[in-house]
Amino acid sequence: MGTFCTFLGGVGTVTGSRTLVEYDDHRVLVDTGMFQGPREIRRRNWDPFPRDPTTIDAVIITHAHLDHCGYLPALVRDGYAGPVYCTPNSAELIAIVLRDSARLQEEDTAYAVKKGYSRHAQPRALYDSEDAEHALDLIQTIDFDTPIAPAPGFTATFTPAGHILGAAILALRSDEGRSVVFSGDLGRDNHPLLRAPAHPAHADAVVLESTYGDRQHEPDEEGLERLADAIRRTFQRGGIVVIPAFAVDRTEVILKALRDLMGQQRIPQVPIHVDSPMALAALDVYRSSIGDGDPEVRSGIIASGPECIVPPNVHAASTPEQSMMLDRGGKHIIVSASGMGTGGRVVHHLKALLPRPECTVILAGFQAVGTPGRMLLEGVQEMKFHGSYVRVRAEVVDIGSFSVHADADELIEWLGFMSPPPDQVFINHGEADAAAALAALIESELDLVAVTPDQGERIAI
Repeated sequence: MGTFCTFLGGVGTVTGSRTLVEYDDHRVLVDTGMFQGPREIRRRNWDPFPRDPTTIDAVIITHAHLDHCGYLPALVRDGYAGPVYCTPNSAELIAIVLRDSARLQEEDTAYAVKKGYSRHAQPRALYDSEDAEHALDLIQTIDFDTPIAPAPGFTATFTPAGHILGAAILALRSDEGRSVVFSGDLGRDNHPLLRAPAHPAHADAVVLESTYGDRQHEPDEEGLERLADAIRRTFQRGGIVVIPAFAVDRTEVILKALRDLMGQQRIPQVPIHVDSPMALAALDVYRSSIGDGDPEVRSGIIASGPECIVPPNVHAASTPEQSMMLDRGGKHIIVSASGMGTGGRVVHHLKALLPRPECTVILAGFQAVGTPGRMLLEGVQEMKFHGSYVRVRAEVVDIGSFSVHADADELIEWLGFMSPPPDQVFINHGEADAAAALAALIESELDLVAVTPDQGERIAI
């Protein structure tokens, strides 16, 4: 008997979030994230899952980003057959994300076979489209503030996290009265589209993300002006702007910013090309939510209508042929997934545009260690794509204010709302330095026990 958390992912990395909660021989897995970043971290996706999937009673997913839901098809393929709980908006977006992930893996595998650049004699995808569909069949939606019993001995409740549409803070309680709150990825009070995160309910323990646990975001207006200045400089040189952007939420935030800057005549009225099938599908979900008056969305955005996030000169690159045409010249902006340059069509744009000094790459979100985005931030001179190297001559600009993750001060403020305070705070979903910095800050500012668990560590709640 007892309630325990075991950390199976998101330890020392911002990817692969997976936490197992156990009580009285019953198991709930919170998030099924895919590992991303350096090869040694990505390899973990191929390791056997640390617990027999058939022994897990329920899966709960906090939100639709790949690092929280992307491993689900592999878990289902390997035997998990129970319910998968998430919010209704997350269910819509998870379907888009998993289908796109499976499709990209299939395409990348076929391309590797064709070009022969894989180190594996017979490269294969982690999972395929059929696996993704089997996983989606298991999803059950739960509204915010509606308690459910996901497995015997457990009660779970979602509240809004304000990170992306559908993102949830999860409160999970066992029948012995012990409780743990998972922040998921926590949003910001000033998210341009979504309402602020809910205050946390009291719990005995908190599992808190630490993506930006060692830093503060720059003021929004400073970020907007640096974005505008980078775009103006690029067009004066006759170059192309490419913005790697996460398909879910970041693309919508960037499009709204570009619309606003054009409306204020701070950047030229140039074509904007959204080059990601997943981003285009997610954009439709956001527009529908705005049009329907979704309570997650800010009232001012609802009043402005769905078109407030779509610049008038935006174009969809729906086919690979349309995508390839975008690299041939002309003053325009390409918004393409993925946000860290790890896959998708943006990889082809980076390969084509990085050697050209007139062009600019704008990084508008967190860049994990080992990803192309992080390498560009660190000033790498050459980058390897599809088995060959290209020279980095393009300008690289980092706009940190576009992050929709809470920074260190915002995480401390959110945790401080919990009354009475928790007995323990577990810091995960952050690189080692960020997690350690946040743990130290929590101890000094809030006088709480704050620890960074080891991979596989099991802790009593």
